[in-house]
Order: sequence, then structure tokens, then C-alpha cells
Amino acid sequence: MKKLITTAVVAAAMTFSASTLAAEPAAQSAAQTLDQLLSQIKADRQSDARLNKKREAEFVSERADKQALLKSAKSALAGEKQRGVDLQKSFTDNDQEIDRLSRDLATATGDLGEMFGVVRQVSGDMSGQLATSLVSSQYPGRDEVMMKLGMAKELPTIKELEELWYSLQTEMTQSGKVVKFTADVTDSSGEVKAMEVTRVGSFTLMGNGEFLNFNPNTGTILQLPKQPEGYKVATVGKFQGAAPGETTQVFIDPSRGGLLQVYTQKATLEEQFEAGGIVGKIIAGLLAFGLLISVWKLLTLTAESAKIRAQMKKLDNPGNNSLGRILKVYKEAGDVDVETLELKLDEAILQETPKIESGINLIKVLAAIAPMLGLLGTVTGMIATFQDITLFGTGDPKIMAGGISMALVTTVLGLVAALPLILMHAFVAGRAKSVTDVLDKQSTGIVASHAEQRGK
Repeated sequence: MKKLITTAVVAAAMTFSASTLAAEPAAQSAAQTLDQLLSQIKADRQSDARLNKKREAEFVSERADKQALLKSAKSALAGEKQRGVDLQKSFTDNDQEIDRLSRDLATATGDLGEMFGVVRQVSGDMSGQLATSLVSSQYPGRDEVMMKLGMAKELPTIKELEELWYSLQTEMTQSGKVVKFTADVTDSSGEVKAMEVTRVGSFTLMGNGEFLNFNPNTGTILQLPKQPEGYKVATVGKFQGAAPGETTQVFIDPSRGGLLQVYTQKATLEEQFEAGGIVGKIIAGLLAFGLLISVWKLLTLTAESAKIRAQMKKLDNPGNNSLGRILKVYKEAGDVDVETLELKLDEAILQETPKIESGINLIKVLAAIAPMLGLLGTVTGMIATFQDITLFGTGDPKIMAGGISMALVTTVLGLVAALPLILMHAFVAGRAKSVTDVLDKQSTGIVASHAEQRGK
């Protein structure tokens, strides 16, 4: 404060000197005599004295206001400190009161504490069981009450205990019933449709002749994207369409939907074929090509056999078939000796044989190549598997599944292609041999007949 007053006095003195210096030229210019100058200086001193006195009064007044504000702030600070002390004491008192009340509650609870623990444990277990139960698809929201009761900190009320008992009894009762009810079912495209759902206890849900699944997270009934085998699904339609009291068989899921969920992840026949990769497709192409050749040869040989049988009834009128062409050779040969005729007929048979046996060896080759390609796919798949193991390790079996699937699928495809091709080759070769045998027999008969005629 003293420093502030000293600064103010110095500032006033500097102001006074400055005003004196500013007014001095005017006084020097106005005063004409020394008396006038003295009078003027006196007047200025009186004026400055009044001005300084006024400033000092203002400064004193302002200092009083500041002191009043400082006093008020100190008073408020003291009040807040006292309030903090009071609140701290109140917090401590309340904390002690909570501890005392907790001890009183534990004492008052007594034997009910053990019962409360059992209720909480049973309610917690029931909440999880009810959430995943298929019965909840018909009676939703039961798990929420059990979960709230299982997480409660206070003693359960009579109403809550009755709700626990009612939920347990409902689950036991509904688990032994086969009931039908209408519910919203979400199909694989996300569209929701209302349909009649049949529930077999807490094991299986059915609708529209198919198995359904229950999602406990969303509480919705879902249409399976992939159904089990057809003979299993066929029992569902019969079961849903059975009259009251009628006994029918139906497949149920004892895992309460777990097995049906596994079926949705099972690879289809098409997906298994795609796992064979390019090698599997080549094997399938060879199988298709071999079967086409086999069918074509069976048809042509069957037709040729029919023509030969018809020709055998008309030996004097050779037609456009293998036997007819041999008969033409015989007719064109004329009256030649037996050896010459036999040579001409052998030549004719040799000319017909390639036409009859064409394509048969190709079927045999395809039947031999197919398992070899399967072996190639096996080796390629195992190489891919070992490369995956080198890059990613053996931590995730799914990474190796692609290569192993290719190895196994190509092996199966090779065997599947080879077996029918071998069988078809046997059929076609047998049919071709029967045709050539007929030609040989007829040729031998012609030679014998010719020799007999020449012998006469």
C-alpha cells in the first residue's frame, strides 16, 4: 500500500511540474511585470493544491472500497472452508452409518442369507437355460426376470420367489409337450413371415415341412439356410400333417438345435466338387467324355447288331451293314477257290473290325487316366497343405482344410470316374466282340458252304 501511495504522489508531482512547465510560457507571455508574475504563480499553486487534494480524497475513497471487497472475499473463503469441513464430517458420518446399517442388515437377515444365495444361484442358472430354451420361442422374456433376480443385492420378495417357481414349473411342463403356435419366422433372405410352428418339447422346432432354429440372442425363429438329408426332412411334413392321436416318426435334435446348426455348415455336394479345384473338373470332364463315347458305342453297336440279325434273314440281299458288306465280297468273289475266298473274307472282316472297335480303347484309356489324375490332385493338395503349414503354422486347422479337401476330393473323383468307365468299357467291348464273333461265324459258314459246293 505504501508503494502505491508513493507512486501516486510521484505521478501527481510530475503532473504538476508538467502543467507548470506548460503554463509557464503562457504566464511569461501574459505577465508584464514581476508582480503580475508572482500573482499568477500564487494562483496556480492554489489551483494545483485544490486539485491534488481532490485526487487524494478520491484515492482514499477508492482504497476503502477495495478494503471492503477484500474483507468480503476473506469472509466468503472462511465460509467455504467451514462448509468443506462440515461436508467431510457429514460424509464420514454417513459412511459409518452405512457400515452400521449393513451390519444390522446382515444380523437381521440371519438364516435368510443362505436361502438368498440359493435363490440367486438358481436364478442365474435358470436365466441362461431359459434364454437358450426352445420354449422361450413361444414364451419370450422369461430369462430377463431370472437374470434380474440372480443379480439382485437385496432379499427377494414373495412375488419374485413365486416367479422363480413358476418359471421352473413352466419349463418342466412345456419340455414334455408337442404344441403348435403361430409365430414370426425369418427366412434366409431376411423376410419375416407368420406361420404355424410345431415345437417338440425343448428339442426341435418345425414349420412348413422343414426344421427351424431359434436364435436366443435376438429371440427370433429362423429358417435354416440348409436342411439335413431329404429322408429326415420328409418326416417333418408327415409329423406336422398327422391327425390328433396319430403316431408318426420324426427326427429330433437332442442337442436342442446344435446339430441342426452344424448341418448348415456342412459342405454340399457342389461345394465338395468345387474343393477338387481344376484337377477335379478335368476328371469330371473325362468322365463325361468317356460316358458319352460309351453311350454312343452302345447305341451304334446295338443298331449294328440289329442290322446284322436282319441281314442274316436275307443273305441273298446284302445291305449297308458289316455282314452285308462281307456278303457283297463273297458275291463279287465269284467261283474262286476256297483259300482265296477265305482270304478275301478275312480281309473284309479286318476292314469292318476297326469300325466296330473304334472308341473302345479310348474308354479304357480314360478309365486308366482318371485315378492317375486323382493321385495328381492328391499330391497337389498335400503340397498346398504343407505350404500353408509353413506359412501359417498348425494353429488354425481351417487354413489346412483347403489343401486336404482338394487331396481327398480328387482321389474320390478319380475312383468315381474310373469305376463306371471300366464297367462301360466291359459292356462296350463285350458288345463289339459279339458283333465280330457273328461276322467270324458267318464268314466261316460262307467258306464252308463254298467249299462244299466246290466239292460237289
